[in-house]
Amino acid sequence: MTADTATLSYWLNWRFSLCAVFVLTSMVVAAILIWKFEDRKKSEHEERENQKEAPGLLYEDEAWNTCLKSIHPAWLLSFRVFAFIMLLALLLANVVIDGGGIFFFYTQWTFTLVTIYFGFGSAISIYGCRKHWGKVGGYRADHSSLDSEQGTYIPPTLGETADTSNQSKRLDAHEAPYHPPKAGAWAYAFQIIYQTCSGAVMLTDSVFWLIIFPFLTSSDYSLNFLIVCMHSINGVFLLGDTILNCMRFPLFRIAYFVLWTCIFVVFQWVIHACVNLWWPYPFLDLSSSYAPLWYLGVGLMHIPCYGIFALIIKLKDFLLSRSFPESFRKRT
Repeated sequence: MTADTATLSYWLNWRFSLCAVFVLTSMVVAAILIWKFEDRKKSEHEERENQKEAPGLLYEDEAWNTCLKSIHPAWLLSFRVFAFIMLLALLLANVVIDGGGIFFFYTQWTFTLVTIYFGFGSAISIYGCRKHWGKVGGYRADHSSLDSEQGTYIPPTLGETADTSNQSKRLDAHEAPYHPPKAGAWAYAFQIIYQTCSGAVMLTDSVFWLIIFPFLTSSDYSLNFLIVCMHSINGVFLLGDTILNCMRFPLFRIAYFVLWTCIFVVFQWVIHACVNLWWPYPFLDLSSSYAPLWYLGVGLMHIPCYGIFALIIKLKDFLLSRSFPESFRKRT
């Protein structure tokens, strides 16, 4: 511990002022992005006027369906249930071994959010699979009823056939293209958690393996099985879910990722202003003259972390659309 964090002199200085301006500005910009693009009523109004889908649009089936029509949604359900059980077991084991103090770290905040994502996703996938099976069952029932009526079917005459064909063509010409119903609030919340997790996992794993592990682990940290899992397996499961799901990834939702990190930083400031404690990450320590640079550097890392995940999704869509053009579910 380099300085007493509970004294006024620790906070009333140029270092904290610069860091506070940076964090608060980030929160304001994030709030503006959310207000501009996330307003669903406003987006629907603009969509009707411009005949163009809003950037944050989500259809109901995108939260539980797979990226390929040939992959049954039950596979995504099974994966999410397995990931939820594994992540929850690791989180509980970490709490039992190290105590509730683990939630002092951003890593555990993110790991908990990923666990919530897979638990939430399991529930949504169960709903989706029931809906999918009901649709398939209804389709089969319709065909069986048609088969049972074929015994009394009387084919039309040549003139009737031509007339029927012309009527069907006229109906098809005026028939609007089918779109699944738009998602409700729960599905939107699920997608927001997904996009927040994607950036936060990339940030925690990259900071740990590129900054903390090479330079600070010798005296402050000791690697063990749980630490390695906390900084790797959540990313592995999230990438697996990304490969299977068909959710969109609008870029403006980086705002939620930024807010997630800013809330953690403000939480740390409030705790350290009240109680003299060690910092969970050395670069958060405001006593160093390099603190503003550390805050700025870690803050700017949000852009490549989020961008890399978005590129992974773009690459997945490109490869699957080329390899399985008839089965791929295209997100417009």
